[in-house]
Amino acid sequence: MPLTPRFRTGRVLVVTILLLCSTLDVAAQRNRRATPVRADAAPAPTAASPVATGETTVFPPSEVSPGFFDVRLDRAMGRLYLRVDKLDTEFLYVNGLTAGVGSNDIGLDRGQLGDTRIVRFERRGNRILMIEPNYRYRAVSDNPLEARSVREAFATSVLWGFEIVEGADGVPIIELTDFLLRDAHDVSGRLRQSGQGSYAVDKSRSALYEEGMYNFPNNTEMEALITLTGSGAGGYLRSVVPTPEAVTVRMHHSFIALPDDGYTPRAFDVRAGYYGTRFQDYASPIDAPLTTQFIARHRLEKQDPAAERSEAVEPIVYYLDNGTPEPIRSALLEGARWWNEAFEAAGYIDAFRVEILPEDAHPLDVRYNVIQWVHRSTRGWSYGSSVVDPRTGEIIKGHVSLGSLRVRQDYLIFKGLAPELLEQGESAALVSRALARIRQLSAHEVGHTLGIMHNFAASTQNDASVMDYPHPQHVSDGAGGYRLPETPYDTGIGEWDKLAVAYGYQDFPEGTDEASALDALLREGYAGGLRYISDADARAVSGAHPYAHLWDYGMDPVAQLEQILAIRREALATFGESAIPVGRPMAELEEVLVPLYFYHRYQVEATVKVVGGVEYRYSNRGDGSSPPRAVPIRTQNAALRLLMQTLDADQIALPKGILGLIPPRAAGMPSSRETMGGWMGPVLDPVAMAGTSANVTLGLLLNPDRMNRLMLHASLRQSPSVREVFDRLMTATWYRASHDDAYLNLIQRHINLEMLRHTLVLADAERAHAGVRSIALETIARIADVASDGDMPDAALVLRYIEQFHATTGAMNLPSPPDAPPGSPIGSFDQHP
Repeated sequence: MPLTPRFRTGRVLVVTILLLCSTLDVAAQRNRRATPVRADAAPAPTAASPVATGETTVFPPSEVSPGFFDVRLDRAMGRLYLRVDKLDTEFLYVNGLTAGVGSNDIGLDRGQLGDTRIVRFERRGNRILMIEPNYRYRAVSDNPLEARSVREAFATSVLWGFEIVEGADGVPIIELTDFLLRDAHDVSGRLRQSGQGSYAVDKSRSALYEEGMYNFPNNTEMEALITLTGSGAGGYLRSVVPTPEAVTVRMHHSFIALPDDGYTPRAFDVRAGYYGTRFQDYASPIDAPLTTQFIARHRLEKQDPAAERSEAVEPIVYYLDNGTPEPIRSALLEGARWWNEAFEAAGYIDAFRVEILPEDAHPLDVRYNVIQWVHRSTRGWSYGSSVVDPRTGEIIKGHVSLGSLRVRQDYLIFKGLAPELLEQGESAALVSRALARIRQLSAHEVGHTLGIMHNFAASTQNDASVMDYPHPQHVSDGAGGYRLPETPYDTGIGEWDKLAVAYGYQDFPEGTDEASALDALLREGYAGGLRYISDADARAVSGAHPYAHLWDYGMDPVAQLEQILAIRREALATFGESAIPVGRPMAELEEVLVPLYFYHRYQVEATVKVVGGVEYRYSNRGDGSSPPRAVPIRTQNAALRLLMQTLDADQIALPKGILGLIPPRAAGMPSSRETMGGWMGPVLDPVAMAGTSANVTLGLLLNPDRMNRLMLHASLRQSPSVREVFDRLMTATWYRASHDDAYLNLIQRHINLEMLRHTLVLADAERAHAGVRSIALETIARIADVASDGDMPDAALVLRYIEQFHATTGAMNLPSPPDAPPGSPIGSFDQHP
């Protein structure tokens, strides 16, 4: 259950983690749960007298709501007043969205945490200023003059100025109404940034929202209904708002007591897999780092630190959104509860729990760690948000947001992979497979709120962590093919997760050298073969680590591409109307087909990283780590061989049998992000689809940074050369013999044009080294020779593009293929999970 807040001074950050996945990425129990004190059920006042304006009493004593700050609501006038009995005392101010906009692309979700700040009220004359100190720069020193010198060197922020409306017994009372009826969450800025129009708050259509106001001994919760009006609404906004000229949301505001000084920060270590907090400490010695870093974690202590296993002083409790329906509710509860296994392994007894959020609880109440089920008009990221004390890394509150359409996308994918189940009337079997993914998703996002980062190398170690992005697994059908098992995802916490929890939450007996004990934990884990690589090294198109990938399949990225291509080929060969239920429009087959057609795209990304790849790990001096080393040449050559298959029309072309299966969409069935663009009007365009698929391989392989690495490594005899890569590409495309089938020839010609386009782009890339650009130019000349020799159908067009490229120093009109629909099961969003 929630626990009583511990008082502390400082500033708090909100850390948001996605994820796809994931990608952005926690809640501490701070108050013993109490019945909310609402303005409509307030006890006797604690203030000495009612708030008065002039001669008019606007808030009778019976309407006082006591709590962390005593507040008074004037229902008749729609005004809220606050008794400032904590002048010059720092507290936490958090704002967020209780009710959002509902568009993944705009990104204003229900339950979204906004800015989180440490503030204080300071009186100046007849005004009360809300001041945010600057805790990013400080002097951790016993010398107050040294600390003051740093405070005065960097700016603070005055967030608001309040006039004092009454000061009974010397305690000022201020009006909060205008402070609450503002765009505190910057909804207007987000709408403008996403191209959805120009909007501003309309106070005549905004009001305090009494139902969202609560008061407790250590937190005061307030809410307002805010309407923004404007013009120029974009398509995303029009799709979710009843009247686009008026966008109404609810914004929540929390004033929260800061925790006490009983928490001990834990040092940040690059090997441990935690996000954290950092600040500049100008009191640090000259021979010590200026930057101090701590990991982010909950406060968790054993009742008996000396015992091998002990109950916690205060367990970590999460609460699942009580509006989550079954069977999703049970799946999310089960997945989130996996983490207790990791805490048990770290020596705790029942220290991590997941319950249903009480009906009278507000999801943005800081006392609750919440797993929220969030609805949007289109699928998108799930993510975890954390309120973190940046001085220490202590997590104050966590808030997980899980997109409700995610499970439907997984179900869609499984319909394409196992249509026979739908045909046999076993849709429940497909649902159970989708729920298996939701369990993993719940565990993943909760992991972020425990402070743990993505580990995108875990999939190469028998799924050692739920903090990776998993790919559904297949098993042999015994006849040379593959089938989707009943449980296509791993279950439970992995070995990396146990190590991470041990590093962050192990409570050592008194007298233990904590730094040495933590180092020993990490050394033992790495010696056992565990790997950890996170976002920056895995997400980048230019990524070099051969084991760090999103949505990859299995332990060997090269061998698994061959299997994924076989699974894709088999699934497309049997694809038919059985992939949708009887009675549904045949055009819906396209939504099932698209993720199946691009089923190989993430394994292609994993395999490409082997080419010019470098195996390394995050390390500290003296920890015994091996130095970075290039991937063996034979492995890189094997990867190139398989990648060339993804540029072969025999492998990539949509089977002919599907071409006559899917009709154009009927009236009332518009195209969506789940359908494929093209250049054939309403008809499915297999040529554009092949170009988009080729674009995936070529965009990754011919990335300038990757080609630069190849040039360096080849000079050291550590990799194939840039010229060898282009030789393979030419053999797979422009030099290959014609297909016997005219349809396959058409597809191959388009793939070849994609290869030309990417070579032209590389030849003009400023990031590419001179040697790389020179070889790209040589390859362009080779393509021109092919086009000039013989009767190639596209010769005139190819030569025209090449001539135009040379004549205009890089400019060209060779069109790009359509973008692939969001292939990641989590869609596309500018925050990562």
